[in-house]
Amino acid sequence: MEKQNDLKIEKVWFDDEKIYILTNDGTEKSHPLLWFKRLWNASPEQRYRYELSKWRDSIHWPELGEDLSLEGFYTFNKDEIEKQENEVARIFNNFPSINVSKFAERAKINRSLLASYVCNEKKPGQRNRKQIEKALHELGRELLSVKL
Repeated sequence: MEKQNDLKIEKVWFDDEKIYILTNDGTEKSHPLLWFKRLWNASPEQRYRYELSKWRDSIHWPELGEDLSLEGFYTFNKDEIEKQENEVARIFNNFPSINVSKFAERAKINRSLLASYVCNEKKPGQRNRKQIEKALHELGRELLSVKL
């Protein structure tokens, strides 16, 4: 999809199997919820607790740590994504309990940028990979120090 600054998300809804969006030009798009583990495992109520970005070009679920971009609705292909999955996407898919928004704060990386790595829309450069790795290791050390 060629970037169109005037294309906006007007409506988001779900059924038992899919997430749908309607854009301001009348286009309806959908993807299977199974493609997004956090949305698939969420309750219907949690799915509807989303926020649209200021420019209405992305959807954010603070409670779930999930983000989907409008561009991703046009370009996301699950088979291709899995073939080319970057290491950050792989980690967050293997550990869906890590909240992307909270982790972005910890790693000092823009939430939308980290979400684009997690959604495999972008690949992180060396600097951001190291920053993410460092924050993951710090989190691991903190978890290992927990005493119950």
